[in-house]
Amino acid sequence: MTSKSPRTAPRDMKRILVVDDEPRMIGFIRMNLELEGYQVVEAHDGLQALEAIRTQLPDLVLLDVMMPNLDGFETLRMLREFSSTPVIMLTAKSEEDDRIQGLELGADDYITKPFSPRELSSRVKAVLRRSDMPNSPEKSILKIDDRLSVDFNRREVIVNGQHIKLRPTEYRLLFHLIENAGWTVTHEQILAKVWGYEYRDETHYVRLYVNYLREKIEEDPQNPKYILTERGVGYRFVDFRKGENSES
Repeated sequence: MTSKSPRTAPRDMKRILVVDDEPRMIGFIRMNLELEGYQVVEAHDGLQALEAIRTQLPDLVLLDVMMPNLDGFETLRMLREFSSTPVIMLTAKSEEDDRIQGLELGADDYITKPFSPRELSSRVKAVLRRSDMPNSPEKSILKIDDRLSVDFNRREVIVNGQHIKLRPTEYRLLFHLIENAGWTVTHEQILAKVWGYEYRDETHYVRLYVNYLREKIEEDPQNPKYILTERGVGYRFVDFRKGENSES
């Protein structure tokens, strides 16, 4: 792994790890990100990437899918065992199944090659913006009922006494739903608030992340009692303050 950025680069610069086995692609990404004011670190395979995440502590990872030995999907799977660092997958494949696979493994977004400097900048800014957590409310632990609580300081949920860590996007989604408990929040409102206006057409993101949250907080994710579906409109977090009855 090499890095052309000086070790003395100020840490308030966002640090981005670029993982790709093609030197030309790394050079293209590095040039454009450095013009945007980011510090760039590079890795050329999955194993280097995992080591760099532990030692360089990047704010964001750009991870190529098609790499020899350890591909991007397997690298992401291993990464998510110890880190919640935001990840954007770089892929030459445009099939929906490949995009969904990355998201299901814990990617925050994807960019399909070839992409323009403008698209790269837009996606990087959006994911970094999402990774900046919303301010925690004054009450750090919110008790929903005897089974579920949310610890806003730790960004985790407590289910039957067990602490479960949330990824940044999962936390932002849950935070927004709880803020509007009892009210239906449309797909468009969720996308704008949690992902950003640029994602207004990516409705599958909402569905995927609602499913992730349900797997973590619901006793029966197929028959949820906390995050309720308003078909064709959006989602509603149960109004726990009024003791609303459960429904699917």
